Amino acid sequence: MYVAYIIVPILLIAVVLAAVWLERWSVPVILVALGLGIVFGSDVLKLLEFHDFVLTNQVANLALVFILFQGGFSTSLENFRAVALPAGGLATWGVALTALVLFACLRFGLGWPLELSVLLAVIISSTDAAAIFSILRRQSLPQRLASTVEIESAANDPMAILLTTVAITAFTSGEALGWGTVLSFFWKFGMGPVFGRFFGLAALWLFNRLQPQDRGYYYVLFLGFVLLTYGVAETAQASGMLACFTAGFTMGNRPFVHKQGVQNFSEAVSTIANIGMFALMGLLVSPSEWKDLWWQGTLLFLLLTFVARPAAVFIGTVGMRLPFKHRLFAAWAGLRGSVPIVLATYPAAAGLEIGRQIFSLVFFAVLLSIIVQGSTLGTVAKWLRLSEPSRPKPLVALELVTMAPSDYDLVVVDLPDPKGAKGPRIRDLDLPEGAVIALITRGSEVVLPKGDTRLLGWDRVTVLAHAPDEAAVRRALLEPFEKNEEGREESLHPAREA
Repeated sequence: MYVAYIIVPILLIAVVLAAVWLERWSVPVILVALGLGIVFGSDVLKLLEFHDFVLTNQVANLALVFILFQGGFSTSLENFRAVALPAGGLATWGVALTALVLFACLRFGLGWPLELSVLLAVIISSTDAAAIFSILRRQSLPQRLASTVEIESAANDPMAILLTTVAITAFTSGEALGWGTVLSFFWKFGMGPVFGRFFGLAALWLFNRLQPQDRGYYYVLFLGFVLLTYGVAETAQASGMLACFTAGFTMGNRPFVHKQGVQNFSEAVSTIANIGMFALMGLLVSPSEWKDLWWQGTLLFLLLTFVARPAAVFIGTVGMRLPFKHRLFAAWAGLRGSVPIVLATYPAAAGLEIGRQIFSLVFFAVLLSIIVQGSTLGTVAKWLRLSEPSRPKPLVALELVTMAPSDYDLVVVDLPDPKGAKGPRIRDLDLPEGAVIALITRGSEVVLPKGDTRLLGWDRVTVLAHAPDEAAVRRALLEPFEKNEEGREESLHPAREA
């Protein structure tokens, strides 16, 4: 028994150490967790014997609750509005199109059994936010494209979960897909956001009215509301996962007491859940089984990546004015990850005979997706001339911890190219009333903000200001650089006199 208290911590520490070391090559942490889980498992080092699909399914569901909440919490309303149609479309009907095209390929193209084709198609239909975020953060993509891909990946999991749940329910009950199944689907999809919105607003109301002396109480409230949202929605036969995403989206886009602390805690819980879940999945896998299934897993990956995903992107974004290169990149950016592997445990947990086969096939295809697409995503962006290496992330940052209602917030502005370009002095800035520059970071250097301090291109400026003044703060910091750029253009290309 006590051996587990030694092996499991060593596994988790090894995941972090390996992930930090491999970060220079943009290797996603989920791939590291999967790989080390396999190594520690029953087929390689044989340190931990684990074959419990039901327990894995329960743990994975708990992890997904917090992962999806954080996905909603980190989704900006402003960015969502800017790309609502393409991102929202790909996250809903794009997932359905992916599943439909993949099902047609498997069932009618390869002649695979109906049950296997349906379940594989719906289970592997969504993309992975964690993998995409960890890889794209090193690339500077056009804002519209980056927001579309990131928001789609954060928001498309609930649709895949709904499709999988409905399909498994139909197969386990032995009933054909009829009106009852259709109505159940629309109830789950329609009422999930309603419950999420209600509990998100309820959490905001309570957070803004309590003023406990112990900050830890806010984290307990956070855990309680997230789990309550999921539990009530599932009890009402709605989608608990979609409810959690909506609750996170509601809270993440409104100010509330101790928001920064809750955000940090939510991100930490989500990261722990992600790493722990993938390590557990790795322990569950038996690579020896792949000798009979590798060719099917490879076919699944190829059809998904080169047929189903591109078809969903190009058909699902018709009339949305997305450039061809943007759609091509979005098609390749369809990385599979945590949710498909979690959903792959559902058939076995539900008692379906093909459950083990589905898990092995999905796991193998996801592994190929992370390795092939994950390792080439930055290369494809450069090949399409869509990206440049992003700026190094500053090593110093500020956090605003509020223990009472306040409309003050920290506004972080990255000053534009070129690096080192001379901007205005702080005393010359037209900042809104009440706004104060709290921090300037210049690479690894911290610059003390004084009146005569001159801002330079690539500086990151942190301003304490009233939240409604964010646009005015950005305008005050960026407009002088835009005017300087116009002045440089005029000096390089002076107007000719008639």
